[in-house]
Amino acid sequence: MAKEKKIRIPLWIYPSTEEKLQKNYEADNCKSPSEFIEKAILFYCGYLASEEYKQYLPNVLVSTMQGSLDSFEDRMATLLFKIAVELCMVLHVTAATNQIDTDTLSRLRGLCVAEVKRLRGAIRLEDAVRFQNGDE
Repeated sequence: MAKEKKIRIPLWIYPSTEEKLQKNYEADNCKSPSEFIEKAILFYCGYLASEEYKQYLPNVLVSTMQGSLDSFEDRMATLLFKIAVELCMVLHVTAATNQIDTDTLSRLRGLCVAEVKRLRGAIRLEDAVRFQNGDE
């Protein structure tokens, strides 16, 4: 398009449309109302072309979204694995340094399940310390 020579055409628009044009062409980083109108025409032509290719666009969008979700899933799985390893280490250290009987462990599991549900997973060490010290 840069090598094409621009032509002048008559344009009939309503005063209210011209008012919108004056208010918005600079906001779109256009140097003139004429540039804004040309961009609007090209945009609308692209929109009309996409209407013809409705069957193609959804497949492209679905494919792109699936690729993004697959990448996100891989990252989350890696992070969850790392967290599970760290938690396993903490559990082994705790088990090695404390004598906990089976009944106490069972009650603790029930308590923790209820607490995780109540807090919707937002567990903080400070809350556990307060509970263990009898402050709750």
